[in-house]
Amino acid sequence: VQLQESGPGLVKPSQTLSLTCTVSGGSLTSNLYYWTWIRQPPGKELEWMGAIASSGSYYRPSLKSRISISKDTSKNQFTLQLNSVTPEDTAVYYCAGYRGLAETDEDYRGKGTLVAVSS
Repeated sequence: VQLQESGPGLVKPSQTLSLTCTVSGGSLTSNLYYWTWIRQPPGKELEWMGAIASSGSYYRPSLKSRISISKDTSKNQFTLQLNSVTPEDTAVYYCAGYRGLAETDEDYRGKGTLVAVSS
């Protein structure tokens, strides 16, 4: 399974960050995976943001009011939207395929894309 992130590298404060992950070699209709977004701010640890699976959507509590993850099975893509961004949302964003919701359940990860939040 291969994953590739795409989207703008610069977003202005208060705007919406939107990234798309294209999956190849695996199907979003599969019950096997939680299709997940994670991020790593500069100098900080990796942070699980949320996931979408056949059972539903799951979000980090601290992001729940600003985050939405959706999928387009016809394109085999899933999308992250993060509203009302601030400079603290600057990070390398990764899409990934997890077997569950635990940090240790990661099976596949894209190469990542840097998103800077700045005016």
